[in-house]
Amino acid sequence: MIQGVHTMFYSSEPEALRAFIRDKLGFPHTDVGGGWLIFDLPEADMGVHPADETRQHGAPAGTHDVSFYCEDVSKTMAELEGRGVEFEGPAQDVGFGLATHFSMPGGVRAQLYQPHYEKGGA
Repeated sequence: MIQGVHTMFYSSEPEALRAFIRDKLGFPHTDVGGGWLIFDLPEADMGVHPADETRQHGAPAGTHDVSFYCEDVSKTMAELEGRGVEFEGPAQDVGFGLATHFSMPGGVRAQLYQPHYEKGGA
């Protein structure tokens, strides 16, 4: 039985990215040796979106995306900005929620959003 999902970032600056996730995003972690940190995430969900080779309304087939979600995007942005996280701009209504993006070390881009939908439905 599947118990969860393990995500992976590939970065040209792995130590800096690990420190960013630990110190700026504040995720608890386990040091599995040699500086490798495995981060414990509070919960997860997964979506499947149609591919868009034109990139006007999505991403090409085979693309993966990581988004972090929160209850109050404005409050979370202010908290993260206080820790030095820089956002690309204010959160915008993108249909499924209020969303913005930020960059992490090694060229890793992630989304932060406040969903409009209720989680936990069947």
